[in-house]
Amino acid sequence: MPFPSFGRSRTDLKAVGANPGRHRNPQREQAEDALPDDELESYLAALAPEGDAETTGSGRRFGGAEVYQLRLSLVANEQLRELAAYRQTSPMALAQEWVMQRLEWEAQQLQRS
Repeated sequence: MPFPSFGRSRTDLKAVGANPGRHRNPQREQAEDALPDDELESYLAALAPEGDAETTGSGRRFGGAEVYQLRLSLVANEQLRELAAYRQTSPMALAQEWVMQRLEWEAQQLQRS
């Protein structure tokens, strides 16, 4: 008697491009993670009011903030993900919190000099 399937079937895996008979390819997975999520961007654009000054388009600005891209080594990226999961937050939110804390600390150091 065959066991019931608890995960995705082979047809589901083929539909998403997975190959169940092979090992994971971390380089391919990382490259896929780095690709922009067009579906998400389209969804967010549909939610945004028309004529909104907040954008991440060519000006790379969102309201009064600027968007930065951060590249981390695989080891650092994994550490960030683990710490964020431990703190029950996202890696992006944790990195942003650290940058803001460091900027505040640097500003205090400049005032003391």
